[in-house]
Amino acid sequence: MSDTSDSRLGRYGLGATDRRILKLAVPALGALAVEPLYVLTDTAIVGRLGTDQLAGLAVAASVLGIVFGGSNFLTYGATERVARRIGAGDRAGAADVGVQTMWLSVMVGVVAASLLALFAGPICELFGATGGVLDEATTYLSISAIGIPFMLITLGTQGVLRGASNYVTPMWVLLASNLANLVLEITMVYGLDLGVAGSAWSTVISQVAAGVAFVILVRRQIAPATNRRPAWSGMAPLMTAGRHLLLRVGSMLVITSGSAAVAARIDAPTLAAHQIGMSLFFFIALSLDALAIPAQTLVAEDLGRDDRAGAAHVARRAVLMSVVGGVVLGVATAALAPVLPHVFTNDGPVLERATSAVLWLALLMVPAAVAFAYDGVLIGAADYRFLGRAAFGYTIAVLPLAVIVLRWPEVGLAGIWAGVALWMVLRATVNHLRTRHVLGSN
Repeated sequence: MSDTSDSRLGRYGLGATDRRILKLAVPALGALAVEPLYVLTDTAIVGRLGTDQLAGLAVAASVLGIVFGGSNFLTYGATERVARRIGAGDRAGAADVGVQTMWLSVMVGVVAASLLALFAGPICELFGATGGVLDEATTYLSISAIGIPFMLITLGTQGVLRGASNYVTPMWVLLASNLANLVLEITMVYGLDLGVAGSAWSTVISQVAAGVAFVILVRRQIAPATNRRPAWSGMAPLMTAGRHLLLRVGSMLVITSGSAAVAARIDAPTLAAHQIGMSLFFFIALSLDALAIPAQTLVAEDLGRDDRAGAAHVARRAVLMSVVGGVVLGVATAALAPVLPHVFTNDGPVLERATSAVLWLALLMVPAAVAFAYDGVLIGAADYRFLGRAAFGYTIAVLPLAVIVLRWPEVGLAGIWAGVALWMVLRATVNHLRTRHVLGSN
């Protein structure tokens, strides 16, 4: 039943819907803050090795971002389908979704890992890496390919657990994995003097451990499944959702990874600074997904119960709470802009450019908050086709700025981050209008 009766309290205080969101958002924040720490840890440690190493990491991270981002349909699709079935009282159907999600994660992971291992060098060259930067990027990417199947298992399992409103288990597994990664990376990079290779190996080991842990922990959730073998009929809906979500993620990654490719064609300090800015983006801005991801689960559950009014109320409250978080994060990021880049590098030109990137990051916090919250709502409503097509449209709108930067490199990071900001404003505006159409949310 919808709790719109508490809307007067909920506008300025915490209503029942707010408490539902926050109950899931707190552990979701922990999980979301932990995952980007893989990249932040690598950036901080590798940044001390030199500019070529940091720039090489930027290229490899962009490639891996495409793989992992493109595989997020495993998480989002499983979350929506499991939650909707639980909302409808179909526990066995939810378990069947979980089993097929696991099989699909393994299949996609093995294929992706094989391709990256075979073509690591040419792929890094495609992203603009040359010379020493190419060597470092290829090394990191070749080793990282080993961990991809386990990382995709982690993505799929998280979707199954989130669909069952279990956000605490993923948080603890990811926290333990990240702490292990930190200890291993310091040991391998500095203690064993393995450089970029040590950074990659530490992350792979942590990803393998996390994947195994998730497989063990999800067994109870999938126990009621009626079929434990791979079945196309069970994977097909995920693949259908995945097709649209892949267009969405692919379009998004054209911007995030494409921005790194543009920076690489300016100079190494610009690329290194951009890596610092984007690492902070994934850590700080995407922490706002702590409110968007619960919206996926709660909107899907309400729609499974045929409670459209309840779903619309969840959407309104999630967006409002997300905006408050965006304002707080924006102010804090702007205040820390002169300090944060020093965590990652001592190089003067890199520091100067990175400070500019962090200030841009602060400016886009509020539109990012709105965009992410509505993304969660629309995923919960299974509006995959719209999300894919809209994302493609945003990419077309932003591409002219990339052309301008490539034509006039002196525009530098300001031009690149102006494009990122435009992207966020477009997403926030269009998602708001679409949610009003789908759920009747004001």
